[in-house]
Amino acid sequence: MTSDDMQTPIDQDAAGAADSDAARARAAADTALLEAFGGVWGMVDTTVPGLVFVLLYTIDRNIHTAAIAALALTLVLAVARLIRKETLKHALSGVFGVAFGAVFAMMSGDAKNFYLPGMLYTLGLSVAYLVSALCRFPLIGVLLGPMLKENLSWRTRNPGRLRAYTKATWAWGLILLAKSAILFPLYWWGDAAQLGWVKVALGIPPFLLCVYLTWIFLAKAPPPIDVIAEMEAEEQAERERERARREEAEAERAVQPLLAEWTDQVVAESRTDAADRQPPHPR
Repeated sequence: MTSDDMQTPIDQDAAGAADSDAARARAAADTALLEAFGGVWGMVDTTVPGLVFVLLYTIDRNIHTAAIAALALTLVLAVARLIRKETLKHALSGVFGVAFGAVFAMMSGDAKNFYLPGMLYTLGLSVAYLVSALCRFPLIGVLLGPMLKENLSWRTRNPGRLRAYTKATWAWGLILLAKSAILFPLYWWGDAAQLGWVKVALGIPPFLLCVYLTWIFLAKAPPPIDVIAEMEAEEQAERERERARREEAEAERAVQPLLAEWTDQVVAESRTDAADRQPPHPR
């Protein structure tokens, strides 16, 4: 007979509940991970406008037509998100990025400048990731912590998750830095069409690799500490303590009249007994 066969129904129920809680925590982490980085629509918002720009520019070499078309598509995607009542965070970042690139390209007359704001953003983000990992304050943990209801508890109370967030942040920083190392030489020495097609090709795969590595690191890490639940439990316990104090005070106020009446009765009886015990006065 194995140890599993010897488990009581209560032990099996507890184990099943623990497995269920762990599964829910993993599912919540996966959902938060996808939401944090925009998911499928986030990839569309950041990739398709650049694809439209390079496609139209390759066809007729007209910077203005390509830039306006990319910006118009970005606005359409933002409106579509608004109609679906989804967050506009990623859509707005795409709108501003494409708008800066379009204006920069049209003003300078160089189509390569359409991609420069996004390239600078990617380079700056990679540096931020690497610096935060070196400082043991990984940005992936800062980003995902509130979504997983653990806030910054992983820094002091969950060293396993600190290591996982640090590894994930290193992965994002190094992959984005490698992407920048490929794109900037093309910006300096290649033409706009080459740069555009390579940038489109490097849009989704590095992102998916970063998300996959983050998922792997977090899947092997301890589950997050739900500090929100802890705070709610503490607030509930404080309310229970306050209610107990009020009930105790009310009980004391209810007992005080009875205690005073009993005390008066005892004193009166004591005086009566004392008077009865006194010897009679001689005549």
